[in-house]
Amino acid sequence: MFTKFNRKDYNFKLVILLLISIIVGTVVIDSADSSFTQKRIVGVVVGLIMMFFISIINYEFICKFYIVLYGANIVLLLLVLLVGKEVNNATRWIMVGGDGGIQFQPSEFSKILMIIFIAVLLDKFSTNNQINTFKCLLFYAISIGFTLLLIVSEPDLSTTICLTLVLLTMLYVAGLSYKIIGIALLIFLPLVGSFLWYIQQPNQKLLQDYQVARILQFIFPEQYGTEYSQQNNSIMAIGSGQLTGKGLNTSTMATVKDANFISEQQTDFIFSVVGEELGFVGCVFIIAIILLIVLQCIKVARYAKDTKGMLIASGMGLLVGYQSFINIAVATGVLPNTGIPLPFISYGLSSLISLCMGMGIVLNISMQKSRY
Repeated sequence: MFTKFNRKDYNFKLVILLLISIIVGTVVIDSADSSFTQKRIVGVVVGLIMMFFISIINYEFICKFYIVLYGANIVLLLLVLLVGKEVNNATRWIMVGGDGGIQFQPSEFSKILMIIFIAVLLDKFSTNNQINTFKCLLFYAISIGFTLLLIVSEPDLSTTICLTLVLLTMLYVAGLSYKIIGIALLIFLPLVGSFLWYIQQPNQKLLQDYQVARILQFIFPEQYGTEYSQQNNSIMAIGSGQLTGKGLNTSTMATVKDANFISEQQTDFIFSVVGEELGFVGCVFIIAIILLIVLQCIKVARYAKDTKGMLIASGMGLLVGYQSFINIAVATGVLPNTGIPLPFISYGLSSLISLCMGMGIVLNISMQKSRY
């Protein structure tokens, strides 16, 4: 169950990068809204304990329970829809112990559980050279489709998109043929056009009204930009920081943060706080740290001893990379407004703890490498 290792085998480079990102995130959250600092510190402690504990558990032992993990994932997502707590017209949280108890978001843990499940599933198909068969692709589509359907029903479109990108890229990494990719693109591109046309119809049923508004605001900013202006305020905040920023804990009405132009800035728009208070230098530093974490995951995947390990490490790197890109792209107006935390930086205990757990598995995979 536990992995025997020498201290020199532990991936301290990845640990240091994770600690830097978590510490910087805690400092920025404290600057954005100090009322969240105490809970953030609790989440950091729990997350790091879970990461180090999981890092000494043999990932092959964890992978043996991939069906159980998938079942637990489905049960948690179903419980959200049945007994979940509604916040801002979305039901994404489960309360344990009443209003004063623990609140967590199962969709964040679903990302990690699905990466493990899909890694084992693709490993089994890869062993039999069945990745590009109809049987594999159908079973794969059904397996991820049910999970994605439950998440989008909360509704949580941003997590659905991010997880879809991660799982599809894992399929490509496992050996999906370019012929199948080409056929999929030929089908997908017309569907995107049809989708954009359909959501503009008065009685469309696919998306919530606020989700449609955000997409249309991005496509037609002149027509919808005045009502949905959080992204514009975020861009203004980032730009106002200039090279080195206005400094942490700046409390004047001249800042976007203290003028309350962006709601819940400590979560989805944390990058605007970084830009305003730490400037261009701070933004580049955050992006560089995240990039180095992703590169470390890729390095671990490259030298993993088997396909399962390679796919899990790749999946975690993809998750951090895609989620960071979506968050920063939203904050800078490159993508339509959609709520998703910046990994290790944004406030959100479910996100932080689940990512730390995933990184614990990556650390274990790195200890069982063949060589570096």
